[in-house]
Amino acid sequence: MKIPSATRRGTSPDDPTLYSEQRQSAFFGEAREVYDAVNNRTPEQEAIALFWSDDPGMTAGPPGHSISVATQVLRLEDASLMLAAETYAKVGMAVCDAFIACWKTKYIYNLLRPVTYIQWLIDPTWLPLLNTPPFPEYTSGHSVQSAAAFGVLADLFGDSYSLDDHTHDNRGLAPRRFESFSAAAEEAALSRLYGGIHFRPAIERGLTQGRCIAEAVNGLPMRRLKRHGLRLGTLGTRRDRA
Repeated sequence: MKIPSATRRGTSPDDPTLYSEQRQSAFFGEAREVYDAVNNRTPEQEAIALFWSDDPGMTAGPPGHSISVATQVLRLEDASLMLAAETYAKVGMAVCDAFIACWKTKYIYNLLRPVTYIQWLIDPTWLPLLNTPPFPEYTSGHSVQSAAAFGVLADLFGDSYSLDDHTHDNRGLAPRRFESFSAAAEEAALSRLYGGIHFRPAIERGLTQGRCIAEAVNGLPMRRLKRHGLRLGTLGTRRDRA
């Protein structure tokens, strides 16, 4: 499938804010926002950061969280095998492409993390709430993959889908309620600011990057197969697949 040029451009975000150590600069202001967000976080913001942390080795990671949400939706819908297969295929493609696009961006810009800048220029004793990952900052992987995966789910089930996310019940974290897939993606993205590991542009442009990936995946032609491998035709609306 040929991806529209607008979508291809969207997966390559604009440059991050120009680096500067001047206190009046926009970059310093972004660092100060992270510093203040962590230091003045509310209990709700801390809960958001911890719920979406998805630390490797302790959880299935961000991709596993997206698959978990897809699984919960499929169970709520009592989905057919055909719909489940399409859902897992599209979410899997979206997450895979999200990380490819995001990591390409990270190593184009190789931007430092907030903890490095803040300890150097604002407060040498400061630490973020979450552990800082060992790779560049821009764009945010959580933002890109969440927007991509939840953008696919929104296309399949409608964006205004209410869900209690029980992904971390077995870790003692309370489920979180969402009234739409977009809201879930935005909270996952913003959790990285509350956790102190991303500047705002990486979050906001990461969401845009992920939405463009979802658009491309949603545009892929999907076909049903009859028994014995005979093609039946393209998939229709959600109602047709129920």
